[in-house]
Order: sequence, then C-alpha cells, then structure tokens
Amino acid sequence: MITIKVDGLREIMNALHELPRATSKNVARRVMKARAIPIAEAARRRVPVDFGSLKKSITVSTKLTKRQRSQFQKDGPNDVVVFVGPGAHPQAHMQEFGTWSNRAQPYMRPAWAATWRPFLDGVGADMWVEIERAAARIARKAARAAR
Repeated sequence: MITIKVDGLREIMNALHELPRATSKNVARRVMKARAIPIAEAARRRVPVDFGSLKKSITVSTKLTKRQRSQFQKDGPNDVVVFVGPGAHPQAHMQEFGTWSNRAQPYMRPAWAATWRPFLDGVGADMWVEIERAAARIARKAARAAR
C-alpha cells in the first residue's frame, strides 16, 4: 500500500470544511475516483495476460474485502480513501512481486510511477470545480427552501 500526503492544499481543505461533512466527503471521493481511473488503465495495459481475469479485476473503488478491511486502518474519521488494484484476486500480489519459482512481473508499481504526477496535479483543480458545484447546489436548495 502506498500512502501519499499532499501538502499545500490548505485552501481546499478550508473550503471543504465549510461544506457539510457528507458533502465534503462525497466531493473528495468523486475527485479521487475520477483521478484514479488513469492509474487503473495504466495497470491494465501493463498486466501480463494469460487468461485475462487479473486484467479484468483491476478497478477503482472505495471498498475492500472483509480480509483487506481487517488489515487496513484509516487515520481519521474524515479521511477519504480510494483503492486502485485487483481487488480480491488471489494471485495478484504473486504476479506483482514474484514467488520463489516465478519472477516478478510488476504492473501496479510501474502504473503508479507513470501516472502519479498527473494524478496529484489534477486533484487540486478538480477539487475546486467540485467544491464550487457543491456550493452552488447547496445555495439552490437553500433558495428553494426559503420560497
């Protein structure tokens, strides 16, 4: 698992805190999922294909299997976490890291290495767009309720 902390997004965080908690989490989740799609596509292009099930299993999600959840812990209740990878595919880690009898054929690490910069660069811009949309929706709802 790779953990990334992005510094310098203080204004975005302040704007997110002005929104209702559920709305701010949904905004962050939408942006992260949209920005993670190119990582999954890069991984699908790099995965070695014998039968294709590993390639098909690479997804972007906010959910983990029961076993994965038992091994993962969020830092805080307001954290938004998005996962990119083969999900519960049992051979995925052996393909990525190799075994004593098979050499490693990494696909996730090279995909991340090729796409991390556009991912991080685009999160800030996309976040502002989503925050503005959410604020406009909230203002429309308030105006309707005031009528």
